[in-house]
Amino acid sequence: MTWKIEYYDEGLEEEIFALPDTLLARYIKLTDLMKEHGSDLGMPRTEPLGKGLFELRLKGKEGIARVFYCTMVGKKIYMLHCIIKKTEKTPNKELALARKRMREVKDNV
Repeated sequence: MTWKIEYYDEGLEEEIFALPDTLLARYIKLTDLMKEHGSDLGMPRTEPLGKGLFELRLKGKEGIARVFYCTMVGKKIYMLHCIIKKTEKTPNKELALARKRMREVKDNV
């Protein structure tokens, strides 16, 4: 059984698929690997952030992006939030939003 990618909402899916070309290509390549091998691809592709939250690390000629996600029973990977990084450290408000969405997803299962 392969893993399935789901999105927090339609707006997030549109935001991810509107990423600049090289970041989108990296996202598609990594999510194809996730569908086949699971959510933990290891550094530098994925990184656990604690309490069930992970980040998918995208790097391309247009910059760096992060897509935050969690996993659910039934081999489901839920994409929760996406940012294009402008600073070295991920802003706390972005992590807080991803954690809030993760709680909402887990509460509704």
